[in-house]
Amino acid sequence: MTATDWIDRLCLEPHPEGGYYKRTYCSEEVFLGNIEQDPFPAGRPHSTAIFYLMEAGDFAGFHRIKSDELWHFHEGSQLELYILRSPDRMELIRMGRGDALQAVVPANHWFAAVPARFSDYSLVSCTVSPGFDFRDHEMASAAELIEQFPSHAELIRRLCRF
Repeated sequence: MTATDWIDRLCLEPHPEGGYYKRTYCSEEVFLGNIEQDPFPAGRPHSTAIFYLMEAGDFAGFHRIKSDELWHFHEGSQLELYILRSPDRMELIRMGRGDALQAVVPANHWFAAVPARFSDYSLVSCTVSPGFDFRDHEMASAAELIEQFPSHAELIRRLCRF
C-alpha cells in the first residue's frame, strides 16, 4: 500500500507538527483533579493513542509534551526518532523492520521524527500516558533550542518548524 492508501483507509488528517494522524483510543478513566494526588487536571484521560503517518520529505518537528509517549512501528520504511537527552547527548532510535519496533520518549524531552533517507512513508502509532492534550504540546523554537543544545544545532535547524 502507498501512503495515500493508508491516509484514506485510516481516515487520517493533517497534524500540526507534520504528517497525518487520527486518534484511535481515549481511556474512559480520567484524572479527578485532586491537586494533592493528580499531576494533571480534572478530565484528563489516563491514556490516548493515535495512528501517525509521515511521507518522504515530511517530519515531526522538535516538540515536547508532559507525558511519556510510546511509539510503535507498523508499516512503511525506517523512521528516525531523535530525543535530546542533555546539552551534549542526543539519542537516535531507528524504527522499522529489522530495527526497533517500539520506542519511548520520556515526558518533557524535546524530540523529533523523520522518515529515513530514501523512505516512501512511515506508519506508526503513538500511545501517550497520561493522555495527550494539545495544551501540553510545545513546539520548539530553533533559536531557543540551539541555546540549550548547541552541539546539535544542525539537526535542530533541519527539524524545527519555527
